[in-house]
Amino acid sequence: MDVYRAIYTSRPFGYDVSILSGILMHARLANARDGITGALICRADIYMQWLEGPEEKVRATLDRIREDDRHLEVTLHVEERGAERVFPDWAMLHDPAATWIWTQSEIDGGALKRATPEEITGFFTALRETAGEPEAG
Repeated sequence: MDVYRAIYTSRPFGYDVSILSGILMHARLANARDGITGALICRADIYMQWLEGPEEKVRATLDRIREDDRHLEVTLHVEERGAERVFPDWAMLHDPAATWIWTQSEIDGGALKRATPEEITGFFTALRETAGEPEAG
């Protein structure tokens, strides 16, 4: 099976629990409908999302995110094909702590601009290893 992967970052606009809950609910419903799986790492200063699935569906999702006013400075860091999904059972895995990625001061200092695709991918493979069981539904 050939799967298309994309990892982007954005800066949240108006980050709070209700906005995040709305994003997660919408993402899980839309991703289940479109055959997309993935993971979201988020804090008040960064969203980092891994999307995988049919290329046209992932690209359409990225286009919707770019137009969503809850996301600022959307940047695509990784775009590749893979033999299989990394998050096959997750409509959208959510890491609410994200304490093991860059600090806010590192992000403010340009960590995103210096980040390699391997470094960004590594955050998600570490998350996958500690994720546990997928959410129900």
